[in-house]
Amino acid sequence: MAVTSLELAKVAAVAADDKKATDIVLIDLTGLSDVCDYFLICTAANRPQMDAVTEAVKEKVKANCGERPLAIEGRAGSSWVLIDYGSLVVHVFMPEVRDFYRLDRLWGEAPRVSLGLEGELKTEFPAELEKPEE
Repeated sequence: MAVTSLELAKVAAVAADDKKATDIVLIDLTGLSDVCDYFLICTAANRPQMDAVTEAVKEKVKANCGERPLAIEGRAGSSWVLIDYGSLVVHVFMPEVRDFYRLDRLWGEAPRVSLGLEGELKTEFPAELEKPEE
């Protein structure tokens, strides 16, 4: 089953939203990075929620896209979990760690993809940074 990196990212975003992750942002890095096409960034309030979001992303992406992560970094006792799918990298942060690393701002010039999710970050971005849905 061939899915695009954007479809993969949207499935992962819905999984994170289902587990009540907050401040969900999908950043389009196509043309800006050789590492991946998209960063999905979200916040979990505590470690149990971080584990739940991580597991939900893994399960939903596998069930809907047939993809398994290439790597998962930062589990046991960490405040930041990274799930690497190659074309998509999912970052699940605890609030203080997300504030410290500020990946959203580091990639501030990259377009954001609107998801229409309850937990989506509500910060307004300039219109030129918004990427229309495909």
